[in-house]
Amino acid sequence: MKLNRIKLVLVEKGISQTQLAKDLGKSFSSVNAYCSNRTQPSLDVLKQIADILSVNMKDLIVD
Repeated sequence: MKLNRIKLVLVEKGISQTQLAKDLGKSFSSVNAYCSNRTQPSLDVLKQIADILSVNMKDLIVD
């Protein structure tokens, strides 16, 4: 079940998972796990991702 839209928003913004990992200070494997919905980021990390991508946190969550 897909719970987040992080991968889609990255594509829309033209930002790679590698760049997001660098901006977050996290490993690529962690960001890849978020993007593939294997794991979900904490609310704090989700907020950081939203800030980096200049979107609302709601835009990163599947309805």
